[in-house]
Amino acid sequence: MASKPGILTHWPWEPLGSFKYVIVAPFLVHSIYLYVVGAEERDLTYIAVVPFMLWRMLHNQIWISFSRYRTAKGNNLIVDRSLEFEQVDRERNWDDQILLNGMLFYAGYWVLEAAKSLPLWRFDGFIQIFLLHMGPVEFLYYWFHRALHHHYLYSRYHSHHHSSIVTEPITSVIHPFAEHIVYFILFAIPILSTTFVHTSSIGSIFIYITYIDLMNNMGHCNFEVIPKWVFTIFPPLKYLMYTPSFHSLHHTQFRTNYSLFMPFYDYIYGTMDKSTDTLYETSLKKPEDIPDVVHLTHLTTPQSVYHLRLGFAELASKPLTTKWYLWLMWPLTLWSMILTWINGRTFINERNTFKKLKAQSWVVPRFKIHYLLQWQRAAINKLIEEAIIEAEEKGIKVVSLGLLNQGEQFNKNGEIYMQKHPNLKVKVVDGSSLAVAVVLNSIPVGTSQVLFRGRLSKVAYSIVCTLCHRGIQVATIRKVEYEKLKKALTVEDGSNLALSSKGCNQKVWIVGEDLNEQEQSMASKGTIFIPFTQFPPKKTRKDCFYLNTPSMVAPTCFGNLHSCENWLPRRVISAWRVAGILHGLEGWDVNEWGDRLFDVDKVWEASFQHGFRPSLTPA
Repeated sequence: MASKPGILTHWPWEPLGSFKYVIVAPFLVHSIYLYVVGAEERDLTYIAVVPFMLWRMLHNQIWISFSRYRTAKGNNLIVDRSLEFEQVDRERNWDDQILLNGMLFYAGYWVLEAAKSLPLWRFDGFIQIFLLHMGPVEFLYYWFHRALHHHYLYSRYHSHHHSSIVTEPITSVIHPFAEHIVYFILFAIPILSTTFVHTSSIGSIFIYITYIDLMNNMGHCNFEVIPKWVFTIFPPLKYLMYTPSFHSLHHTQFRTNYSLFMPFYDYIYGTMDKSTDTLYETSLKKPEDIPDVVHLTHLTTPQSVYHLRLGFAELASKPLTTKWYLWLMWPLTLWSMILTWINGRTFINERNTFKKLKAQSWVVPRFKIHYLLQWQRAAINKLIEEAIIEAEEKGIKVVSLGLLNQGEQFNKNGEIYMQKHPNLKVKVVDGSSLAVAVVLNSIPVGTSQVLFRGRLSKVAYSIVCTLCHRGIQVATIRKVEYEKLKKALTVEDGSNLALSSKGCNQKVWIVGEDLNEQEQSMASKGTIFIPFTQFPPKKTRKDCFYLNTPSMVAPTCFGNLHSCENWLPRRVISAWRVAGILHGLEGWDVNEWGDRLFDVDKVWEASFQHGFRPSLTPA
């Protein structure tokens, strides 16, 4: 929001929230009706509005995903600052301008007789549109933009757009409603002019609006995308096409580089920033980031594709949940699953900075269901192994294994990779020690007994052994678990382990994801469920408390954290991911894989020293 919001700041349909698309529903139904039934009345100009709106949304989303992938890699980066949740929230209504344009196109169709029954293509109209854009549109925009930087208009309107120093493609359309009205009038000049002289066409309008979207998105990328040879071949192009670094300077310097897409007015009126060419060349030379730490994760549910940082920005900024409208996108979901299946290597999803450390998250292109299939294990293990080898070749210091990329039955907590490549310099960390520490420190002070229920693992054994050694009574409700745990305990510690076949009066349960509904029904009211696994158990009790899976709240200086890690809340990251970061910060020259468990107290103390805090809020 602007610092002093003026009139017409808010969008008219803002109260509708996510139901705002209903405003175009009558036009969509009517156009479908005309196409299917009214053969004599149907007009392609009218019918094409909704498909064109969908194309614009897809076009913008492609730029969003591409931009986030490139900024995660770090090459050709322009402004090396953090992008935070506040900006994501401010920019989540980027599709409002598409709805506005669609409604105004419909209004123009009904009001203007010349707008009806437009031909598919006219070359003369296409030339006229772009000549009018180079002349009146660029000129009027330049002076309107300069006026917006006057204190009165800037504080009431344009400061909302400039709140984003680190720009994303969708930053280009984040303006108050009043600004968009003016922008529409400007961009309507070529369209209306050619319409009134009967040279307009559906094709020329489509290309012109797509050109506007293309230049808007490209110019607000936070990385340089235009190669230098383009301007070498045709030098005058520097006056006819701006670059991301050109417009980035406008967001950092404010009083320079006002032009829309063609910088020649900045040259004419002396507002071209003197460092434009230098920043452009510097950005082109910036190499890809080599991180110190990599966290290796994977996709979970089919819909988790949309929750990736590279997916839908608004969904990625919230914990992973099932949305009803995503089921309507099942064809796209299926296609994404096919693409991830075809993709034979991991991809970069996120780039973070913390103190002097650079970190990245890499995603194995497989879903949770693939990890549960016996015949897929060899292929997935190969992908993980290749990622570790790639990290070794790049000089990365630590690779932490997240979600199902580790596991005793799957790869022996990463041990198979270290046995195959014993001379690796990169440290492989499964993060079990910090996960154990988080669970142990999540148990309320003064607790004298807990109930354990979950599939046994390295983390599970360590938690139970530590609790029994501290004199806390641990009960289990399955005989198989009891017998296996009993063998792992000393005689003295084993006296604190019991098999509970009847009542479950313990107020604290240490649970795994395989905790079922029947077992949860045995818990008394107000029981605290503390997961020790990567995946949370299914919640069935509303009168109990479910804590997050082992995780910690990141310090405020942990940069570029603007997406949620799976189901975890904002700025909360898994203990397994934090463990890799701590190994990188502390420079611990040790691996944590197989049966090896790092010093639990040492890693817990290190997490606090670096500003991490336990996430004890209910999930």
